[in-house]
Amino acid sequence: MKKLTILVLSAAVAAGSPAAAELVFPSLSYRTGPFAAGGIPFADGYSDYMALLNVRDGGIGGVMTSVPECETAYNTERGVECYESTRGLGALVYQPLSTGITYQLIPRTTVDGIPLHTMGYGRTSAANGDVFSHTFNYPANYWDAASIIVNQLLEENDGSLEGQTIALLYHNSAYGREPIRTLETLAEMHDFEFLQLAVDHPGQEQGNQWLQIRRERPDYVVMWGWGVMNQVAIQEAINIRYPMENFIGNWWSGADHDVESAGADAAGYRSLNMNRLGDMPVFAEIQELVIDAGLNAGDGSNLGNVLYTRGMYAAFLAAEAAALAQEMSGVADIDASMMRDAMEALEITNEIMEAAGMPGIGPEFAVTCEDHGGTGMAIMQQWDGEAWVTLTDFIAPDDSVTQPLIDEDSAQYAAENGITSQCSDS
Repeated sequence: MKKLTILVLSAAVAAGSPAAAELVFPSLSYRTGPFAAGGIPFADGYSDYMALLNVRDGGIGGVMTSVPECETAYNTERGVECYESTRGLGALVYQPLSTGITYQLIPRTTVDGIPLHTMGYGRTSAANGDVFSHTFNYPANYWDAASIIVNQLLEENDGSLEGQTIALLYHNSAYGREPIRTLETLAEMHDFEFLQLAVDHPGQEQGNQWLQIRRERPDYVVMWGWGVMNQVAIQEAINIRYPMENFIGNWWSGADHDVESAGADAAGYRSLNMNRLGDMPVFAEIQELVIDAGLNAGDGSNLGNVLYTRGMYAAFLAAEAAALAQEMSGVADIDASMMRDAMEALEITNEIMEAAGMPGIGPEFAVTCEDHGGTGMAIMQQWDGEAWVTLTDFIAPDDSVTQPLIDEDSAQYAAENGITSQCSDS
């Protein structure tokens, strides 16, 4: 077995608090490998928000938080090993930040009774809580993202994409293949041609794909990339003079590091984002109470960027569920079962986000036994050559397209695994 790197980040210990029960939120991070540029800011935001709760609030409900971090290098095998090495610590919820790891952990976490939160990634049909009792992917999933992009393009084209060509440039993995089924359905519905272009891991070699794009000149290129693949793709688009405003990434293809190296040449490139941009009161609190105090997980340079904000948002959702679990159970030192029940009853409102110092960071949503997926909404943002600019408010997906696909895929999974209704008594 490979040697695993596990770093326990606990502001309770760092602040000199006495040893006590902790609320454990493992971070399956990747600070090494070809996807480290995305993994680092997310992990920093996740850990720093938990540290803020410890310093500012004395933890959650009087119990300090702990974030044991285990390095996966975005490798599925190592991700599973990290899960096995940390679940005995009293883990309340896992957020693996990898579709490949998620697919392996869904059956394991279900058996072990530990909830899995795959925010905007993972197995899309896990939105059906009637089948996937311990997996949650609120506030949005990949099929939502595909539908949102097409909805936005329909709006820009007077409601019709007939005769146009949309190419999907995707990481050739479980992650990259997730939206294909939805886009095939949407292509048939809206009469556009759908072109698929797979890019092998890690994504540095894309010459053939962009040669095909230059030759066939699709009206739009949609990217399902991550890490180095995004930077290479954006540079290739610049090289062939593809119109950048017609190049659109999903929410994992719209981070600061994806475009900063290209600078002004990438101006016009667009992407989705499941969390809003801009300054928020919580950033000043993290700067003062966590970073300036030396309690931060990284070097502090990522504060406020796209993926740091998303990691912070993920931690906020976990913390709100933990607080709800304490309220529902009447127990401060909650366990994973209580956490799962609270995640299934979670409701995030504008008032809750504002109270946390992050007003409007995401859409309002409510989770139910049947619906573990949230509203599925996202914003569209655009790179202006120096910074990301928000173009839209939260856009809704077409549920009439995505829900039947979720129902079909989850029903097949249930049949294959002998799963009966989880919500029949709800």
